[in-house]
Amino acid sequence: MSRHVSELETLIATQTNSAHVPLASSIQENIPVYDCARLASHLDGELRQNLMKELAQVLLTGAGVFVLKSGYQDTSIIDEATDAFNQIIAREKQGSGGGGDHFAKAGSNDRIWNSLEKLCREAPELYVRYHANRWLELAAESWLGPAFQMTAQVNLVHPGGAAQEGHCDYHLGFMTAEQVASYPAHIHATSAQLTLQGAIAHGQVPIESGPTKLLPHSQKWPHNYALFRENEVRALFEANFVQLPLDKGDLVFFSPGLLHGAGDNRTQDIHRLVNLVQISSAFGRAMETIDRTAMCKTVFPFLKSGTLSAGEIHAVIASTAEGYSFPTNLDNDPPIGGLAPQSQQALMHQALREDWDQAALEKALDERDAKRRA
Repeated sequence: MSRHVSELETLIATQTNSAHVPLASSIQENIPVYDCARLASHLDGELRQNLMKELAQVLLTGAGVFVLKSGYQDTSIIDEATDAFNQIIAREKQGSGGGGDHFAKAGSNDRIWNSLEKLCREAPELYVRYHANRWLELAAESWLGPAFQMTAQVNLVHPGGAAQEGHCDYHLGFMTAEQVASYPAHIHATSAQLTLQGAIAHGQVPIESGPTKLLPHSQKWPHNYALFRENEVRALFEANFVQLPLDKGDLVFFSPGLLHGAGDNRTQDIHRLVNLVQISSAFGRAMETIDRTAMCKTVFPFLKSGTLSAGEIHAVIASTAEGYSFPTNLDNDPPIGGLAPQSQQALMHQALREDWDQAALEKALDERDAKRRA
């Protein structure tokens, strides 16, 4: 076993200390579990601040994952939202047959990209009641502070749906190993602090239906994004992951740097539906709004002129074009053939490599923009 993987093995042997999570009602499978009914007084004032600090420490230096039991105490809201999501799924399957997915095999599940906006448009009054949940807000603010940006994607895993391999998530988790290696170590450390992963259980989720496989304390490993694809790491994950059954209305949150993956749905009759919330820090934005498409069109003739070296061309594109695939409209621009759609920078390099003319470039840029619009 390599030295780095031995470090991970030592980290995941850590036992969650009840003294470090005094507000948790229990520790199950090394994961702190919080009873929302018992903690109702912690939604406001100083008690709220105390709970938020504890949850942030769980994500940063503790288990890296926590459960809020009965986060939705009125589960009729969950049932109504489930009906609405199922209607959206049925309609979208009739329309396009579904899009790509990040870590699951095609056909093993149904996905609603941007379930946040779609529920809002489909059933605004229900959306308001669904997102009036103060536990959802508290968890997000605990990790990201105020002004966070909510997104969500429904995942419906059918009986027989296969498990995912252990992985980390957005941002660096959605890149290839080669792309990850191009980012300096301190970015690896901060990537997981820019987002919060969560799931809202829309039904009973027994172990046999495949709740998320989790590796508590693995988010503290500094090599998680660089090495989670290695066979040694995946073997260690499979030998040590834990799962917790969930009840309808439970909420689970974890650091995106935590090694995790959906489990096998071994049941004959449970269609496991969860709404996956991915909440982003407000700080992941540039200072100015830039029309990068117009800039790309403008500089393209000069990039083709033959007066610049390959390195100089690369530098111009880096300053001009959008280098990141997100945010995008994942219905129109799904991650087919990879973990992320093609970036604007990648399109510019392709245009130069294949010697496109100006009209072909402008058409491709405009089509890309159209796909990305909500």
